[in-house]
Amino acid sequence: MSWSPRSATSGLPAETRAASGTVAGTVAANASAAASAAATSGEPPDWVVALSTPGPECDDALRRLHALMLRAARHQVRRMRPMLGDASARACDDLANGAADEALTALLGKLSTFEGRSRFTTWAYKFAILQAATEVRRHAWAGREICLDDIDAWNPATEPGPELRAEAADLASAVRRAMDEALTPYQRKIAVALLVDQVPIDVLADRLGTTRGALYKTLHMARGRLRAHLVTSGHVPPAPPKRGGSPAGQPPQGVGAPSSGPPQEAASSSPRQDGADS
Repeated sequence: MSWSPRSATSGLPAETRAASGTVAGTVAANASAAASAAATSGEPPDWVVALSTPGPECDDALRRLHALMLRAARHQVRRMRPMLGDASARACDDLANGAADEALTALLGKLSTFEGRSRFTTWAYKFAILQAATEVRRHAWAGREICLDDIDAWNPATEPGPELRAEAADLASAVRRAMDEALTPYQRKIAVALLVDQVPIDVLADRLGTTRGALYKTLHMARGRLRAHLVTSGHVPPAPPKRGGSPAGQPPQGVGAPSSGPPQEAASSSPRQDGADS
């Protein structure tokens, strides 16, 4: 896959796709040591200045930064290799190269947000790890169907087996009723896809043409309504009241009567600012 410093500065996206779940938890642990090892003695004294000023120094900085991100992306693809099944070594390397390109473009779009609270290479390494994880998950789900046929696709057992206690069956039925009565059809689809079918949120966002932020908002509202319904039915205890918060058992602020359609899209997530744990 070819890449040039000039092409990296064109078509900067408005949003950065980011990963979630277990990948985010490993970024902070791996990034500092790996980025320090990857840094070379010839790196620019000020990355932001070098990348912001057109000329030979900018081109050299872009080449060095892309090489760093490619190493990071290859590292992450190797970590998640089992998710790729029988993908060839060439396909895995193409995946890493594409992730490095996307991560570099995303970083250049966020360049002005770097505050110097960590090494620049550590900050850059996070972009590559998260983007590579997103690309691996997208590739793993590329040929898989995501069922959004509402909650009818998920029916908890009504008759407990020998190993299933009656309390568990009763709670399962209560959750089913709560999803029927407390959630909108759109919220049910999102809740089933993310919580039951375990579809990665970035994959679901791509399939639905929305953003991770919009799905997080929908899921947050759905969880609030489900909990409020289960508290009312007596299946879960009310949460202790928080100072300045909603009374126990009541939906959080902004969670009122179900709306008829999906919420407005929120801004997509991106790697946290340098120095912040991911």
